Amino acid sequence: MIRSGQKVFVDTGGWLGLALAADPYHQRAAEAWEGLRRAGARACTSIPVAIETFTYLDRKVDARLARAWSAGLRGVEILECSRSDLAEAWPWLERREYHKLSLVDATSFVLLRKHRIRLVLGFDTHFAQAGFRLV
Repeated sequence: MIRSGQKVFVDTGGWLGLALAADPYHQRAAEAWEGLRRAGARACTSIPVAIETFTYLDRKVDARLARAWSAGLRGVEILECSRSDLAEAWPWLERREYHKLSLVDATSFVLLRKHRIRLVLGFDTHFAQAGFRLV
């Protein structure tokens, strides 16, 4: 159960699912987003996720959509990613159980632990493997 005011981290897959009607996760993302809104959850993301999402939308979909998406981030808390956060992320990439883990996801793990966030709107099973709950 999600409590009012509880932070939910939105990963790149969650953002793309919300932004792209043709995305295979669009329906699940839209339903999850609406459920989070109704529950009063607070969406947050990170600087690396924002950069990754914007770049994907800008380069692979449409620059106007990328700019519209970025304008929609105004009410979303964006977690900073420091040099020390990045240093903590590198060892995640060496772990064999996280096959093909991206550096963006590794920094997300570090930030989620640092900010004590347990819930993730995303579709990457690495988050569940790392102990976070996908919504």
